[in-house]
Amino acid sequence: MENLKNAKTLVIGDVMLDTYYKGNVKRISPEAPVPVVRVNNQFDSLGGAANVCRNLHGIGSKTYLIGCVGKDQKSEIVTKKLNELAVEHTLLPIDYPTINKIRVVGNQQQIVRIDFEEEKMILTPEQQDEITRFVSEQISHVDCVVISDYGKGFCTEKICQHVIETANKHNKTTIIDQKGRDWEKYKHATIITLNLKNLSEVAGKEINNNDVEISAVAEQLFQKYNYKNILITRSGKGMTLVNKDIIKHIPTEAKEVFDISGAGDTVVAVLAACLSAQFSLYDSVVLANKAAGIVVGKEGTVPVTYEELLQIVSKETVSSKIINQANLTSLLENLRSKNKKIVFTNGVFDIIHRGHISYLQKAKQLGDILILGLNTDSSVKRIKGEGRPINNENDRAFVLSAYEFVDYIVMFSDDTPQDLIKAVQPNVLVKGADYKIEEVIGREFAKETILIDFQEGYSSTTIINKTNKK
Repeated sequence: MENLKNAKTLVIGDVMLDTYYKGNVKRISPEAPVPVVRVNNQFDSLGGAANVCRNLHGIGSKTYLIGCVGKDQKSEIVTKKLNELAVEHTLLPIDYPTINKIRVVGNQQQIVRIDFEEEKMILTPEQQDEITRFVSEQISHVDCVVISDYGKGFCTEKICQHVIETANKHNKTTIIDQKGRDWEKYKHATIITLNLKNLSEVAGKEINNNDVEISAVAEQLFQKYNYKNILITRSGKGMTLVNKDIIKHIPTEAKEVFDISGAGDTVVAVLAACLSAQFSLYDSVVLANKAAGIVVGKEGTVPVTYEELLQIVSKETVSSKIINQANLTSLLENLRSKNKKIVFTNGVFDIIHRGHISYLQKAKQLGDILILGLNTDSSVKRIKGEGRPINNENDRAFVLSAYEFVDYIVMFSDDTPQDLIKAVQPNVLVKGADYKIEEVIGREFAKETILIDFQEGYSSTTIINKTNKK
């Protein structure tokens, strides 16, 4: 799993910006029989090929993006978001608008999607030459190449074939995520991924979502186009992998489907990172399938995280509550879009005792979501001395994640949680009553600061001292 963080992927394809307007619906418009959404949250997310990069970043992998954007304000938002993720990129400016998909969501139900784009952009021969030059410059520096083709016009036959031929020459894996009917331009690719709708389109007939029909059609396409592998995503029925050796059906891992947007990008990103990290093909597909099961249970195009994948592998599902600071922004956007009241507290929580449980239960009662900042081992040593902590940070986080009143745990290595509180901007900041309000670090970043009484006679230090005397 650690190798995922050393994986390097080149992503080429249609770059988009997803915009969300979210709010509440309490009445029907008098002008037409449509719901009125009172918007209380609006935010932008990277979409298309850029969302593949966002997922790779969430996993911890390095990524480079090649695409195009318009000469407009939307392109500036895309560039800013890529820079925030430290995703290296080359975006060719063209005389078409940046593709922008707007989703209006009321009461957590998508009401309408509004697309701003040309029917299909056409790249000039000179622009295609420039893109192939970018590809040639970058391909030797990566382990894997993804072509994210949403059928918007960027992934021409010339560009796709140049990518595949160059990758094959350098012994690099090529993964195609395709949405169109023209499969000739993907010849000799390592893996092509598609969903059931795309499979029906390329087959020229409606394909039912059953093992027998899908196996038959996939085998025909495999022989016709000379792909090494075909991976079909089948919504509630999981995935099917086809190559010269096997036809393997992998059941779905989704517990609850909330939103499928971005799930295909997650599959491709996890597949690319795993193959770059020398996972076997089958293990890569299985993990990608499990990752898809996670993201469809989230609202919006929210990426999967390294911690979530790690817990899948270790089968310690409760620790999916443990998130890193790099993925905190996406989590907070998602929580605030649902109007959740966020409570934050922090501490060492070395040896869990009654005082801790009482304190955390009271903190949880102050809002909807309790986020706990946990001092890392290095931080604890600086604060409490070389003999502490007794339990390492991973063990402490695991134990805390088992309690239902703790929703998320974020580790921090600083001596104080000030920067973490600034990032969270909680509705309620909670500390123990041994503080005065004016002494609470980070209170300026919270809407409200509340002190909670500790239960007398309970502390990790007291327990350790008793043990040492015995």
